[in-house]
Amino acid sequence: MNKFAILSGLALAATGASADILLEIDLSTANQVTISATDGLASASASASPFTGFLLADFFATPGSGFGGVLGADSGDLSTFNNPSDNSPSGFVGSASVGLNIWSFSSDATATVDAGAQAFSGSATWTLDALQYADFLGGATSGDIYFGADTDDDIGTGAVLIGTYNVVPAPSALALIGLGGLVSTRRRR
Repeated sequence: MNKFAILSGLALAATGASADILLEIDLSTANQVTISATDGLASASASASPFTGFLLADFFATPGSGFGGVLGADSGDLSTFNNPSDNSPSGFVGSASVGLNIWSFSSDATATVDAGAQAFSGSATWTLDALQYADFLGGATSGDIYFGADTDDDIGTGAVLIGTYNVVPAPSALALIGLGGLVSTRRRR
């Protein structure tokens, strides 16, 4: 077998093992974040109280940033696919955590996701102040989602990795769009 065939096989195996994108985070509107479910499939089964919820790991660059505690969604029906939304998803950032926790999204006592089935449904929008929005823009462009975790210290103690999240458009793309607007404005003068 030649080296090319071996490398091609390894590349295919590596791409086949990647987790589905389960949530997309939209930061394209100033001072607002919208989190929307995709039709991505959970990589593992998990259950937890909606009070604990799920964690978008390594979301922020600085511990305790973002919401600065608890923030209720302005609107939204984001929930697990298996559980009805109570239309009141909340966000939380622990003081020593860089993860973004989404909790209080269903009135069911236990929220579940099933391996190989759609993980989430719906979307939610939060209004942010300028500093919070800057924290969101300065954070990760993608990362892992842990079910049954509300802060970083829950990872490795029972939280289950179920998939990934993706920021669209990436914050760096937003900065380029802003620079493009400045250049076009300057050019017209």
